[in-house]
Amino acid sequence: MITNIQSCYVDVPQLVYYAHIPTAIASLLVGFFVYIKNRDLGGKILLFISIVFSLWVSSNLYLWLGHDSRLIIFVWSLFGILNSLLFLLSLYFAYIFIKKGDVILKFKIFWTILIAPIVITSYQSLSNFNLMSCEANSGWVYFGFVYAIELLIALWILVYGIYKYVKEKTDFRKQILLLVVGIELFFFSFSVTGFLASYLAEKGVSYAFEIEQYGLFGMTVFLGFLGYLIVKFKAFNIKLLSAQALVVAQFILIASMFAFTNNFTSQVLIGVTLTGTTIMGWYMVRSVKAEVKRKEELQLMSEKLSQANDQLRKLDNAKSEFISIASHQLRTPLTAIKGFVSLILEGTYGEVLPQVREALNKVYLSGERLINLVENLLSISRIESGRMEYQMSPVHLEATLKELVDNFTIIAINKGLKLEIKLPKDPLPEIMADQIKIREVISNFIDNALKYTNEGKVTVRA
Repeated sequence: MITNIQSCYVDVPQLVYYAHIPTAIASLLVGFFVYIKNRDLGGKILLFISIVFSLWVSSNLYLWLGHDSRLIIFVWSLFGILNSLLFLLSLYFAYIFIKKGDVILKFKIFWTILIAPIVITSYQSLSNFNLMSCEANSGWVYFGFVYAIELLIALWILVYGIYKYVKEKTDFRKQILLLVVGIELFFFSFSVTGFLASYLAEKGVSYAFEIEQYGLFGMTVFLGFLGYLIVKFKAFNIKLLSAQALVVAQFILIASMFAFTNNFTSQVLIGVTLTGTTIMGWYMVRSVKAEVKRKEELQLMSEKLSQANDQLRKLDNAKSEFISIASHQLRTPLTAIKGFVSLILEGTYGEVLPQVREALNKVYLSGERLINLVENLLSISRIESGRMEYQMSPVHLEATLKELVDNFTIIAINKGLKLEIKLPKDPLPEIMADQIKIREVISNFIDNALKYTNEGKVTVRA
């Protein structure tokens, strides 16, 4: 081992600093901001993703700047583990976000077993140190397996996301789409550039690993999708804090460009961009703050309205219950009054004088109306409480019609009307109905006809 390599990494591309440092800081900022605001499982996993990504970036940055072959070998051995862990945590995060709950134990065991060989053989996969390229020599079998795991996870998230998107019928499907697209774009840029860099390096292409730096910008794309999810849909129950984190991360990304250019024109353009972005970010935070305040006020009003509705519902139920009890209590004495009056009119208790009969008829009719009123109140109470029940049985309408016409004849005579019934020659077919309810319906028809007919006659036809 050569522990002090003077010939390696002398000409470090400017892009290395810009691709590594700002993206790592931005990912850590968003991860910590989300975790501070929402410490549920999703917030924890997102924080772990940002930490693992930052560790990968720091390790990769040392490969460009480091001069100790022992540390380079050690750092190189971490890439397979960090790559797999980054993808696996992203899969876990996607499941938690879409499913809105933790995954089953079998799922965790399956993926633990699948990536175990990567962890166990990470250091053994490196054969030696290549002084010419200042890189560790690694076999394609090991990293081929790592890329295969990454591809499997990417496909798994894509298929699961499409399945849940199609199955979901609410606005949550938009959040599923944004999350899956953001993760897949990050995976694509990160894996494809890493694979190309490794492949071209094996073919002897100098500075092939510069290609890998472009893949790190996939994290900023993912953070952009995540930020939109937080601002637009209040993902993770985060409100204003996420917008502030997004603005700070954007400020760092643009401000870091000053360290990588010496051209005055470029510095002016960067300064203008940074100023404009800062102003727009400030306005965005203000607008988000105002929007959050409005939504909180609306939420408070909605909660108060919901409480008022619950109170009204309780009062309405109490009213229905009172009507039901009162109806039951009133019906019993009214039925007794009607029965005794009917017996008196029939002469059960002796002969009834004409003037007394007329008064008793009025009492009987008034009792009938009161009973009908009580029945209507009871029906309303049952309908409102959802307790209306029907006792269906075979019914012959002729008998019901004749009985009702007989009952209303006295009312018609008192009003100076003629009440008649016309039935068909052939018997009406038997129907399935609730005898009591169908009687109420026909009784209401006849009663209304007599009530709103001033002269002439009322005919009941069937």
